[in-house]
Amino acid sequence: MPEKNESSCSSCSSASGAEGSCGSRGDAAEAMRDVLITSTLEKIRYKIFVMSGKGGVGKSSVAVNMACALALRGFKVGIMDVDIHGPSVPRMLGLTGNLEVERGCVVPKKFGDNLFVVSMESLLQDPDQAVLWRGPMKTTAIRQFIADVEWGDLDFLVIDSPPGTGDEHMTVLKIIPDALCVVVTTPQEVSLADVRKAVNFLQYAQANILGVVENMSGLVCPHCRQEIELFKKGGGRLLAEKYGIPFLGAVPLDPVTVVAGDMGKPVVMLEEDSPVKQAFTALADAVAEAAQSSLEAHVSMRP
Repeated sequence: MPEKNESSCSSCSSASGAEGSCGSRGDAAEAMRDVLITSTLEKIRYKIFVMSGKGGVGKSSVAVNMACALALRGFKVGIMDVDIHGPSVPRMLGLTGNLEVERGCVVPKKFGDNLFVVSMESLLQDPDQAVLWRGPMKTTAIRQFIADVEWGDLDFLVIDSPPGTGDEHMTVLKIIPDALCVVVTTPQEVSLADVRKAVNFLQYAQANILGVVENMSGLVCPHCRQEIELFKKGGGRLLAEKYGIPFLGAVPLDPVTVVAGDMGKPVVMLEEDSPVKQAFTALADAVAEAAQSSLEAHVSMRP
């Protein structure tokens, strides 16, 4: 994917003053990639950008289970994992091995019939290898995740981001201005404080905020199945009301979610019913309904 860089230009034709220098070739390549990005995005009906103000709130778990639930509803769904330094989506889905290239395009990993996945982890020879990239390299990678991947026609592209509001988030919002942002929080104040910053960032960037999700909203006891307010409850809903943002749903904390993730099988794919499975399914339905009624999505939608 991102070309190894940035090696010296001394060997190219610019050294002799000829046309076709590194700069002009690079500009032409970027212009072509812009065309490919536009073409790719026109085939994707809704782009759902999942983010959080801090780590540890279960954002990737929400993104993966929401995407799987949408796929189970019969939608064609892609997951683009833009957490360059800490990708986790393939492991949650039990996907191994590297991405393949066919006819010059990267082919996403397939999970079931309707879910397609691209992640930095699937580009590394060693999944435990650290990625030591600065902002420009990460921007290039995200652009290639869209332009150089054969996504095809999708109903939803779920974009899982790293925590915070950094290069990855700004790149996604610039490349995909019609992205619909889903902000994940937990109920306690330490999480809500960071989420308020994330909401402020999205408002400053004039992004489209689809709504707020409260994850780890109470603990479901694995023995009696009663709910314990371990991290309190309702903080996400109150934050959404304060900012006038839709509240998309609450997902309880359940040990089965962790076990399922470690097994590489999202909880919504388990045969056994559970409150957390019901919550993720309801969340997917709420996201689908909100996206389908979103003015921003309809304005940018292909005919």
